[in-house]
Amino acid sequence: MIYKANVPTSCDEIIDILVARFLELMPVPKDIEISLSFVSEEEIQELNRQYRNIDEPTDVLSFPFLDSCEICTKNAPISLGDIVISTKAAREQAELYGHSFEREVGFLIVHALLHLIGYDHDTEAKEEEMRRVQREILGDLI
Repeated sequence: MIYKANVPTSCDEIIDILVARFLELMPVPKDIEISLSFVSEEEIQELNRQYRNIDEPTDVLSFPFLDSCEICTKNAPISLGDIVISTKAAREQAELYGHSFEREVGFLIVHALLHLIGYDHDTEAKEEEMRRVQREILGDLI
């Protein structure tokens, strides 16, 4: 189940499709909960400052509830965590990269979902693996 707040109407369908694809391809229980919120630049900057000690806006934040080893062993419904997306950053990045707002939101959601299950990009090898899995999930969907 996805709990959504302030999701742009145009993104509803792609969010549902990508979460379903994520559940299909990743080794996680199929009965999960995720909170997804779209916020202003000011709100995401405050969250970034409060939780990461970085006083600047960002495009997406993810807050995992479990560590990655717990996720694959649970048999009961679990809450993976929260995803927060800056609507402004997603619009600006879509324009910068020359693709649709919906495609950018889809990319940010997949990126954040992978963070929720333990993926990271703090080394070159980890970044390449995360990018490979992102491409696999995104496929030709967006």
